Amino acid sequence: MTYRRAAIPALIGGLLLTALLWWAGASANALYLPGTAGVIGGRAAAELEHWLTPWSYDPPASVQFGAGVSGGIGDTAGTDGTRYLALYATALQIRFGAVFAFFVPGALLLVRRLPPVHGRMPAALLAVWAWGLVAGTLAVTVSAPWLIAAQGHGSYRFLPQLASAISSGRQVLVVTALVAAAGTVLAARVTAKGAGPLPQAVVPARAARLAATAGTAMIALSLVVLSYQPVAAAIQTVSPDGGLFAEPGELLRQWLLLGAWAGPAGAPLGDWLLYRAADVLLLAVVWWALRRLPGLLTRATVPAMAAGGVCATVLGLLASQLLRVATDGAGLRWDLMYLSAGIGGGVPAALTCGLVAGVAAAVTLRVAVGRAETVDATASVQGPARP
Repeated sequence: MTYRRAAIPALIGGLLLTALLWWAGASANALYLPGTAGVIGGRAAAELEHWLTPWSYDPPASVQFGAGVSGGIGDTAGTDGTRYLALYATALQIRFGAVFAFFVPGALLLVRRLPPVHGRMPAALLAVWAWGLVAGTLAVTVSAPWLIAAQGHGSYRFLPQLASAISSGRQVLVVTALVAAAGTVLAARVTAKGAGPLPQAVVPARAARLAATAGTAMIALSLVVLSYQPVAAAIQTVSPDGGLFAEPGELLRQWLLLGAWAGPAGAPLGDWLLYRAADVLLLAVVWWALRRLPGLLTRATVPAMAAGGVCATVLGLLASQLLRVATDGAGLRWDLMYLSAGIGGGVPAALTCGLVAGVAAAVTLRVAVGRAETVDATASVQGPARP
C-alpha cells in the first residue's frame, strides 16, 4: 500500500483516538453528580475517577491546592495560582497533541506494511490497537514534566514522580485504542480497494522460527532475568548523587521490567505455577506473533519488524494481564474494577524490549534467509549428485 493510501486511515485513527480520550476526560465530571456513587458504587466511582483524571482538563486536588497557596504580598498568590493552572492546561494540550503525533506515524507504518486485506485483518487490528497504547503512554510521558511542575513541587524527587505519572491513565487507553484501531483498519480496508494485489513475503519456515526465537529471547531477558525480585530490587535502588535526576530506579523499572516474580516461598507450588502461567502466555504470544509477522508483512523491513515486535510484546502483556484477572477473580473476592486496575501496565518496558526484540528478529531473519538462499544457490550450481 502506498503512503498516500495509508495516510488517510492513520489520520482518521489519530483523530479518533484523540477525540475519544478528550471525551473520556471530559466525562469525569459526571462522577461528581448527585447519585452517581449510589448507582455504580462509591468504590467504582473513585476508581473511575482515578482512571479518567489524567485525561481531564479539570485539575486534580493537588493542583488546586498548589494554586491556592499564598505567595506572599499583594496578589502574588492569585498570580501563582493562575500559573499553576496554566501549566496544567499546557500539560493536557501537549498530552492530546502528542497522542496524535505519536499514533499517526506508527499507524502509517503498520497499515502500509500490514494492510488489512487477504487474511491480514485481525493482525492489522491487533497491531494498531497495541500501537495506540504505546502512543498514549508516550504522550503521557512527554507531558508529565509540565504536569509535575503544575503541582508545585517539581524539584522534589522528580524522576520518581515522572515514573508515577507515566503509569497513569493506561486503563482508559486500552478501550479507546481498540475503538481507534477498529476505525483505522476499516478506513484502511476502504482505501486499499483498487490498489491492486498487495505482495506477501514468502519466508522459509525455519528462518521465521529462528527469528521468532531470537526476538522472544530478548523479551525473556526482561521477563525472567531482570524481573526477578532480587535483580529488580537492585535496579530500583540505583541512586547516584543528589540532584534533580537522582533516584532513577523507579523510572528504570518502568522502562526495563515486564513484571516481577520470586520463588514459591511460603506459597503452594500449584498456586505459584498458576500465577507464572501468565508469564508463559506472554512469551508464547510474542513467539507466535513474531513467527507469523514476516509472512504477513508486505516487506519484512527492520522498521516494520521493530514496530511489530513492540506490538507483539504489548499484546502479550495484555493477554497475561487478562489471565491474571481471570485467575485472581476466580473466587469473586474483589470486584471487577479493582481486578482491572493492572490492565495496560508495563507498556514502557514493552516498548523498550519490543524494539530490541523486533530488531533482533529482523537481523536473524535476514541472516537465516540469506544463508538458505546461499545453500540453495550452491546446490543448484553443483547439480544433482552422481550415482
